[in-house]
Amino acid sequence: MPISIEEITFDCADPERVSRFWARALGYQVTELDDRHAKLDHPAGTGPRLHFQRVPEPKVAKNRVHPDLWTEDLDAEVARLEGLGARVLEVFDEQSGRRRVMADPDGNEFCLAGPV
Repeated sequence: MPISIEEITFDCADPERVSRFWARALGYQVTELDDRHAKLDHPAGTGPRLHFQRVPEPKVAKNRVHPDLWTEDLDAEVARLEGLGARVLEVFDEQSGRRRVMADPDGNEFCLAGPV
């Protein structure tokens, strides 16, 4: 029997702040929230649940795993995500496409890509 991804967990200092960012960024809904963790679900029930758990230690290195996101309008989405608290870490413009390495408000990296 195959396995499936149930949820993706992010370590963070402030689960409420980081989960609210990702809820707005992806259109997910906050379904659980307390002082230790938050969970987000896609409103249509598709995609994995996102889980944000409070950890005591600060982020000190690059993520070993990160989300890759796609948009048809890279510049508009970068501006929108920056307005929500993200920041651009690196810019890649290549013949095959454009990509921005970004960080959420807690410093977790993700990539946002779009067409040339």
